[in-house]
Amino acid sequence: MKTNQNRIRGAVAVSGWVALAATLLPDGSALRWLPVLLFVCLGPGLALLLPQPSGLRPGARLEAFALAAPLSLSLATLTATVLFLLEGFSVTAFLVPLAAFSTAVVLLPGLPLPAATRGAVEPEGSGSSFRFRKRGHGGGR
Repeated sequence: MKTNQNRIRGAVAVSGWVALAATLLPDGSALRWLPVLLFVCLGPGLALLLPQPSGLRPGARLEAFALAAPLSLSLATLTATVLFLLEGFSVTAFLVPLAAFSTAVVLLPGLPLPAATRGAVEPEGSGSSFRFRKRGHGGGR
C-alpha cells in the first residue's frame, strides 16, 4: 500500500515538470497541450489532496477527484492573475510555480477529506427515502 502511495505522489510531483517539458514540442501538437491541460486542471489539487496518511476509501476517491479540479483551477487562476498584474505572464512563468508548488506539497500530508474519515457509507437505517415515510397524526411537515 505504501509503495502505491509513493508512486502516486511521484507521478503527481513529476506531472508539472512533464507539462513544462511538453511546451517544447511543436505548436498545435496534442502531445503539447494535453499534458499541460491535465496538469493545470488536476495536478496542484491532487498534490493537495492525495497524500492521505491512511489511503482513501472508495467514496473518498471520488471526493478527492471532485475537489482536485476546483482547487487546481483556483491556484492556476491566482498564479495567472499575479503574473498578469506583474506583466510577466508566459507559459513557462505560469507552469514553473505550479509545478514547484505541486512538487513541494506532495511531500506533506494531504488535506483531510470528510469521506475519508467517515467511511463514505450511508448510516444504517437510512435506506428509506424521506418521501415515503408515513406522516404522523396532524399531517404537518
